[in-house]
Amino acid sequence: MKLFSKKYGDKGQDLIVIHGLFGMSDNWNTLGIKFAKYCKVHLIDLRNHGRSPHSDEFSYEVMCGDVLEYMEDNNIEKPIILGHSLGGKVAMKFAFLHPDKIEKLIVADISPRRYDTDFHQNLLSTLYRLPLENFEKREEIDSILSETYEDKGMRLFLLKNLYRNENKEFAWRFNIEVLLEKVNNIQEADFVKVVCDVATHFIRGGNSNYITSEDELTINKHFSDFSIATIEGAGHWLHAENPERFYNEVMGFCLM
Repeated sequence: MKLFSKKYGDKGQDLIVIHGLFGMSDNWNTLGIKFAKYCKVHLIDLRNHGRSPHSDEFSYEVMCGDVLEYMEDNNIEKPIILGHSLGGKVAMKFAFLHPDKIEKLIVADISPRRYDTDFHQNLLSTLYRLPLENFEKREEIDSILSETYEDKGMRLFLLKNLYRNENKEFAWRFNIEVLLEKVNNIQEADFVKVVCDVATHFIRGGNSNYITSEDELTINKHFSDFSIATIEGAGHWLHAENPERFYNEVMGFCLM
């Protein structure tokens, strides 16, 4: 599949940035532009997300295949891959599948383990039931969602996926039908079987529980060359909550 991407910079090593579930390349614009001071930055949209094509298939296997195809189409050799959340698991699987094709790996607030997707399933069900054709303004949709989801930051993140279709009606950029059906495909981390020798830097939020002390034991078992940094005061969206510290962690690892 030919993925949509935004590219910044024309010098240094290629840096491929992979967003999380319900995310898109747009979420990384500000950091991408900053990264471009030292790297050739590729902000990609995963299949069924952003402006990339929709597909009935949604799994780590096919998403890694998409990344490999993107690299081949853009003549990218030995990039650094940075992935957040879902993107981090895609990046890890890619490193296990193709260790010879990647220089370094940066994993933002996700571990190589199973995560339950019940919350995401319920969220998708809620969004699917919204009669988008009946709404005139985003604020109306936000008001409905606020009755179930108090976190305004999360709602704003989701609403970035809204756009006007050819009928001038609201529609979701992500493929809600397929994600609703297959989001449980991303629970597992069964690709973590051997030892990955790719230099890997994990960055976690101090207020997040996505990388626990127990997870560190798993990481130590399956990554031969790794480091872990904690951004205190930040949660799962650490790159948005403390972008300066996150930038310093990423560039410090990229340039070492």
